[in-house]
Amino acid sequence: MTLHVGIDVGGTFTDAVAVVDGRAIRGKAFSTKDVTTGILDALAVLRERAGMAEADFFAAVDRFVLGNTIVTNAVDEQKYAAVGLLTTQGFRDTLRIARSARTDERDPHEMAPPPDIVERRRIVEVAERVDAHGSVLVPLTEDAIAAAVDAVTATGAEAIAVCLLWSFRNPAHEQAIGDYLDQHHPGLPYTLSSRLTPVYREYERMVTTALDAAVKPIVASHFDHLADELRRRGLCAKVQIMQVHGGFLSVEETGNAPISMFNSGPVGGVTGARLLGKQLGRSRVLTADMGGTSLDAAAIIDDEFRLLPRAEIGGLPTSLTAVDIETIGAGGGSLAWVDGRNLLRVGPQSAGSNPGPACYGKGGTRPAVTDAALVLGLINPDYYLGGTVPLYEDQARAALHKHVAEPLGIDEDTAAQGVYRLATSQMSNALRKITVNRGHDPREFTLVGFGGACGLFAAGIAAEAGVREVVIPRNAAVFSAHGLMHADSVFSAVRTSPWTMDRPAAALDDEFSALEQRAQAWFENEGIPEDHRELYREADMKFVGQIFEVTTRLPAGTFREADKDVLRARFIADYEEEFGAGTAWTEAEILLVNSRVRAVGRSDVQTVRHVAEAGEEKHELSRRAVLEPLTGTRVEVDVHRGFGALGSASGPCLLEEPDTTVYVPSGATVELTGTGDFLLHLADH
Repeated sequence: MTLHVGIDVGGTFTDAVAVVDGRAIRGKAFSTKDVTTGILDALAVLRERAGMAEADFFAAVDRFVLGNTIVTNAVDEQKYAAVGLLTTQGFRDTLRIARSARTDERDPHEMAPPPDIVERRRIVEVAERVDAHGSVLVPLTEDAIAAAVDAVTATGAEAIAVCLLWSFRNPAHEQAIGDYLDQHHPGLPYTLSSRLTPVYREYERMVTTALDAAVKPIVASHFDHLADELRRRGLCAKVQIMQVHGGFLSVEETGNAPISMFNSGPVGGVTGARLLGKQLGRSRVLTADMGGTSLDAAAIIDDEFRLLPRAEIGGLPTSLTAVDIETIGAGGGSLAWVDGRNLLRVGPQSAGSNPGPACYGKGGTRPAVTDAALVLGLINPDYYLGGTVPLYEDQARAALHKHVAEPLGIDEDTAAQGVYRLATSQMSNALRKITVNRGHDPREFTLVGFGGACGLFAAGIAAEAGVREVVIPRNAAVFSAHGLMHADSVFSAVRTSPWTMDRPAAALDDEFSALEQRAQAWFENEGIPEDHRELYREADMKFVGQIFEVTTRLPAGTFREADKDVLRARFIADYEEEFGAGTAWTEAEILLVNSRVRAVGRSDVQTVRHVAEAGEEKHELSRRAVLEPLTGTRVEVDVHRGFGALGSASGPCLLEEPDTTVYVPSGATVELTGTGDFLLHLADH
């Protein structure tokens, strides 16, 4: 037996997928604060649906991939461990000086300080100095290390971040501090910037290092508990964790740099959408992952998702490379409310899983987007999650009446329609940001909508954004968990190594060769077979005099003098792809700033048969009154279960699956794809 498991921990639900000898099984459970309980509950659903005893199930698992919100929640809620920071003498306030103007408007009256990661009393200066060339100007003594460490631990620091000036040019001083901590404080977590992110830009490097140290104790406590529980139940396979850059690492590697787990769940969905796009022959794909608390959107162009070399995390710029995901606070659990100007608002506050939306009947009294969908008739209250979770329309109506309809002087149906349309509009803005705002025509894309709530909103989101084709995966409710199982192992080695075209090609090749040695060592440690290994050379480049860089891939193999013209042409093409045709400053000299090697270990993934074969389904047809949110018309619509046996239909209609519902509006059509998923064609407007 071959058994693979993917788990995606969201803000409301924990989604799970198991592939047993090519047969996909899916399950959901409510997320819990301790994370582990929600994961075990979701695994229990999988085990029961697989018809396996607990011991047999865990013993049979040979691949276990996890996307989680531990780091994301800590950053979003700014709930960090007490972290101390050691930095070069004279640079104590780097985090507070930050990057000057901090809002798009650049209005000094609107500027706010960046979120605090480290309390100022826990920032300690170290008597040392290295210059921009890596030469030691002020030697670091053991007495200076001891004094600084004693001072920072006396503040109650639970973890230590070490970020010294120019340490990416010469890491000796940071390494000496690490050695001292290992010897004298062996149980104290710490992060060295020269190991985590050895690149220039002191502020971004310090932010990244501080964030990593701040979440280390939190991650350790969660994963220690989870690992113990899984081992106790008989799991022998490695636990692999999705990373922010689109691949996964072993849980041991992740423990060295936990900040790389930020947004790990949404990245799984993007990975799955890329695979689905290839299967359907769509090279331009937009993703919309709508869960309980947020919508995450990404663009896949020519079968590749976009990577940002300086990802923003929790409103702070970092030096991490990450999949480009646009996130807004609009999901099924997002709360509807009326502000002081008597205007309707949706989100970013969320009802979460407990108490959840009012219709859950678990004590929630404020209306959420799910409540609006229920009142509109889009959700069957007796078939939510296959009938396992009852919904209460009377409680949804009461919440909408008190918090929306009454303050605005409207009826409950109109209030529900307004909540639906406002949430749809906000989510479509996320798609416009990653298409129109970057020079892409949304009409050239197919939208892949997933997450338990997205099937109800995907057609509206697409129509408002200008997209005409929508795919809802049959396993939409657990699609991110499914995508996690199709991710590859990825390791990135980077360092700042300034180089210009007038320098020898061999000097640049030496930099990449050194990085490739680190990548090869990682391949060996992870046990990745030779025929599954791929190496890519990339560089962050800019025109001299500019501030920020564009990432360009180098020609494969040894970099030679003849490759300089190829590299220049690729950089100019990438630059104009990012900023527009004719924007390249072609007469200026080009500066290569960071050298990066991406190591990819391709995964052996089971070929998954359809979640439900059309021939195995029985079509059931019913009728239900629905208030169409886009037109305001109340109509009787067809409700299809077992749609695979029917194959096609015209809107308005609803497709009911055990863990998701798809709304097909008037003028649209829906058909089953060759992969067993739902393909919607929207009417032209």
